[in-house]
Amino acid sequence: MEIEGIKANNAKQMLHPMTAPFMTKANKPMIIARGDGVYVFDIDGNKFLDSQGGLWCVNVGYNRPEMIKAVSEQVATLPYYQTFTEFSNPPAIELSAKIISMLEPENMRKLMFTSGGSDSVETALKMSRHYWKLKGQPEKTKFFSLKNAYHGVHMGGTSVTDTGVHKRAFEPVLPNCFQIDSPFPYRNPWTEDPEELGAICTGILAREIESQGPDMVAAFIAEPIQGAGGVIVPPTNFWPLVREVCDRYDVLLIADEVVTGFGRSGNMFGSRGWGVKADIMCFAKGLSSAYVPLGATVMNERVASAFDLESPEAMIMHGFTYSGHPVACAAGIASLGIVESEALPENAKIVGDYMMEQLKPFEERYKSVGEVRGKGLMLAVDLVVDKKTRESVDPFSGFSSRLSAVAQKEGVLVRAVGPKLIISPPLTFSRENVDELVAALTKAFDEVDV
Repeated sequence: MEIEGIKANNAKQMLHPMTAPFMTKANKPMIIARGDGVYVFDIDGNKFLDSQGGLWCVNVGYNRPEMIKAVSEQVATLPYYQTFTEFSNPPAIELSAKIISMLEPENMRKLMFTSGGSDSVETALKMSRHYWKLKGQPEKTKFFSLKNAYHGVHMGGTSVTDTGVHKRAFEPVLPNCFQIDSPFPYRNPWTEDPEELGAICTGILAREIESQGPDMVAAFIAEPIQGAGGVIVPPTNFWPLVREVCDRYDVLLIADEVVTGFGRSGNMFGSRGWGVKADIMCFAKGLSSAYVPLGATVMNERVASAFDLESPEAMIMHGFTYSGHPVACAAGIASLGIVESEALPENAKIVGDYMMEQLKPFEERYKSVGEVRGKGLMLAVDLVVDKKTRESVDPFSGFSSRLSAVAQKEGVLVRAVGPKLIISPPLTFSRENVDELVAALTKAFDEVDV
């Protein structure tokens, strides 16, 4: 289709995620035509610094020769074959071994490949219920998660997601899913002391498990750093205390590492950054750097061993047509190779710290900036109408969108999400890229925040 035809059909036939048709009809989506490094180009050839990393996911950057070679060679060799029952393929076997070796400190032993993050979460929830049935405790079916959580768009993930905007249209969701207060240092009703906050929130988790009955609770699921909920970095004691609570009540701990996995938080894995070993881990995004859709759900020795029974009850009646897709797995092998050889988790920490240093002064400089927070290369600028009360700007006011629109005019893409700006660039970002981003945001706030 020619360029003019593409433009004419923009938002005409295709429904876009997380928006309404009337919105895309009124404001046609930007058509991104190609990418190179940390930059993308629209269909008219205009260049933009991608501070979104696609959607938290293009970790190694665009147009990497290693990625292109791996994908193209695999397409030419074997573009697809299924992995159900009696079949497998070399890239799936190689990548599974690679992931398990990277997770040796967490004692991970088995995985199932998926097509993305929502699939990975759904798999984790189903496998945790199956696990308890195999252990002779079939009533352990309840799930706990955090307020401000986001765990994808399948029915299970939607049910353990907190925010109403993600679930209202689809209710009633699954029963027996409960949210406890999030350890949100900037917005909580109790304390300014992070350690005290971590203890308070894990105390709530313990009391709620006791109230529901430990013999009824299957798992607690959480993001090591809450992403879509606002880049909420928990106190350092929170995850270790959660692990203690889960051990005390014999509840599985699921780490949703879809965003944080493979380097974004400044550690190879978000939960590892808190010194905690989960029972089940969910991956996607950075696993293949989004060159081909790919995810994985990984189980530790404790969970995996339950499926060693020589019994029909241990049949894993779950999986996807594209589980272990050879092209996706080839992309995953190449992506993880780059992540390790270029020490991208370390770069995310170094460049992320520099970005925080450059953006933190915005809290004093601009009246609508309540807090700049983050860890590694996942940051948020929290927008408020009152710094003292920390009341958020009206998410429907369009304030954050006006800021991102100015940044876009300056050649920088920043994601506006309600009362926040979220920054999640490729992990190959440099200090010079940060300077470019900060210059665009300075222009945006100077123009809009008046």
